[in-house]
Amino acid sequence: MTPQTRNRLIAVAALLVAGGGLALVAFGNIGENLVYYWRPSEMISQGDKAYGPIIRLGGQVQPGSIQWDEQHTTLHFRVMDSEQPGAAHVLVRTSEVPPQMFRERIGVVVEGTFDKSQTFQGTRLMVNHSNEYRAPKTDDDVKKMFEDMQRQETTTASARSP
Repeated sequence: MTPQTRNRLIAVAALLVAGGGLALVAFGNIGENLVYYWRPSEMISQGDKAYGPIIRLGGQVQPGSIQWDEQHTTLHFRVMDSEQPGAAHVLVRTSEVPPQMFRERIGVVVEGTFDKSQTFQGTRLMVNHSNEYRAPKTDDDVKKMFEDMQRQETTTASARSP
């Protein structure tokens, strides 16, 4: 066998292996492993297609909707698209202990499934937060920041009490 023939055989074998791998990805059941990211309005608009697959639901926690049952570690809240009147929202139920930063109006991403009772069953709860720190510029900013922190602690404590 000449070196030129051997090189051609290696090139053909490499192309066959690459083509087989591409065909496996293209025609395999890779779609079953996808996780969709939808806002409440997008998920509701999908109708029956939204029931069953694993979805990441993103939005804001609706004010006044947090209900925490400490005995059964069950958390109920609503995720909304925006604070506009009439904005779409979805009831979320999860047995996850909420992260420390969890509160009303914070951005959340909940992974789970949507069922026909129009309840999103969450298996993973994540909060969106900025990792930028901006130092307060004036004494009034410091006072406002302290008041906001106290208000958030009060809201979180009341949400977690039965």
